[in-house]
Amino acid sequence: MTVKSPRNFLKPLAIGAPEPYRELPVRVERMIHFVPPHLEKVRAKIGDMIPTVDVILGNLEDAIPADAKEAARKGFIEMAAAHDYGSTGLWTRVNCLNSPWALDDITEIVAAVGDKLDVVMLPKVEGPWDIHYLDQLLAQLEARHQVKKPILIHAILETAEGVKNVEQIALASPRMHGMSLGPADLAASRAMKTTRVGGGHPEYKVLADPEGSAPRAVYQQDLWHYTVAKMVDACQSAGIKSFYGPFGDIADLAACEVQFRNAFLLGCAGAWSLHPNQVAIAKRVFSPDPKEVAFAKKILEAMPDGSGVAMIDGKMQDDATWKQAKVMVDCAKQVAAKDPEFAAAYGF
Repeated sequence: MTVKSPRNFLKPLAIGAPEPYRELPVRVERMIHFVPPHLEKVRAKIGDMIPTVDVILGNLEDAIPADAKEAARKGFIEMAAAHDYGSTGLWTRVNCLNSPWALDDITEIVAAVGDKLDVVMLPKVEGPWDIHYLDQLLAQLEARHQVKKPILIHAILETAEGVKNVEQIALASPRMHGMSLGPADLAASRAMKTTRVGGGHPEYKVLADPEGSAPRAVYQQDLWHYTVAKMVDACQSAGIKSFYGPFGDIADLAACEVQFRNAFLLGCAGAWSLHPNQVAIAKRVFSPDPKEVAFAKKILEAMPDGSGVAMIDGKMQDDATWKQAKVMVDCAKQVAAKDPEFAAAYGF
């Protein structure tokens, strides 16, 4: 693979475009809350929604009917211009690059509200070439419209080719914010035999060994474990974030919570929320448990410089567990800065 020299990687791709970030802005992004901006009744609720979520995303792609694509684009521009989003991120998911709407999505939105837009979510990313195209286009538009800060790119991993190329995608541009798993399109791309949007499947299972005539225990497996773990590794090695995507059964809150928690434990920073009842789940799951944070703080206090060995509550701690504790406490501090309820629970 041919790559740019390090000297040129962090240069703007257009004269007058803002300097790329060298480090991602620090933000809590436990949930990316999807809204359909073509619906006026939804846009009317945005002001009340902003303080309750970490990210609001105006969705222009899947779930928006073809005859409503332009209305969704105009609706997103309207809702972006109408509000101050403060510490809440403002994202949009544009249509895929091979659609007839993508170019107008990108050009019109950056022209109208480029300084308010934090992230463009790009669906069906197949390889670094898709990121390179959007990277160059955004730089040209930023320069033309005098956008002051770089707009980041978030890739959706939802094709077999995208999964194959995940490491190259993660490193394709300094604009890369992160990636999300797109289980529905990925299932179709892989020819998986499921119509569920995320979550498990009752037929994806293993059996315990037989023990006489007793019924054999059955254990359902996670269809998405391999892909999420591969995505997390690619993102963490590139210094960007990984996210679980949609959980389609909005009535099954218990299964949604389990899937979100699996992703959190594997290293994901957040997940998509498709319905208000998933916001509270994401907020709870992707905020570290106060008991775990309290124990992690003990480790850091006992080993201030991360060296040596300490016994805490009967458990041996060393430099490796110190690193684990630091991940936990750093995450908790970010959550606490955003959410006073968790700040109190963590004692920050």
